[in-house]
Amino acid sequence: MRALLMIDAQNGFLDPKQPIRNNKDAEKNMLRLMEHFRKKGNPVIHIQHLGTAEDSFFLSEKNRAFQKGFGPQGDEKVIQKFVNSAFIGTDLEEYLHKQDIQELVIAGLTLPHCVSTTTRMAANLGFDVTLIEDAAATYALLDQNGKWLDPQKIHLYNLAALNHEFATVMTTQEFLDM
Repeated sequence: MRALLMIDAQNGFLDPKQPIRNNKDAEKNMLRLMEHFRKKGNPVIHIQHLGTAEDSFFLSEKNRAFQKGFGPQGDEKVIQKFVNSAFIGTDLEEYLHKQDIQELVIAGLTLPHCVSTTTRMAANLGFDVTLIEDAAATYALLDQNGKWLDPQKIHLYNLAALNHEFATVMTTQEFLDM
């Protein structure tokens, strides 16, 4: 069985203090994927990051909340995590095995952090992973020398590092057309 992992589609990523990001259509594509999975009767699993650091964008309840339209419907599973990987300190792996889910489609925020880490771990745990490149986004990052790195370049690097070794990378439309 196939499931959609919707990673961290939360209000904290809408905070105006966030740096610039690429892919302004990421949320639109994430919503398209959720609609597709729901229509097909395939599971949608919501991953929610709960920040603990004082400077976390996910410390307040408001910022921890899912963005409008991204909350679970019906009995959709919510996995709460405190680190980048949705598998560490959660029952995600056990839940997937109990539901006989072998294929994961991954989308969400942000690609170089929680999306990448969860994708890598899912593949290492033996799941067949598809990563939807335009249903994820990347923010500019400050490098070790205090210079801002371009979010699109970071996004492309992460896709290249994940493609074929950890996941099949495709666009939302390519996935929906399969």
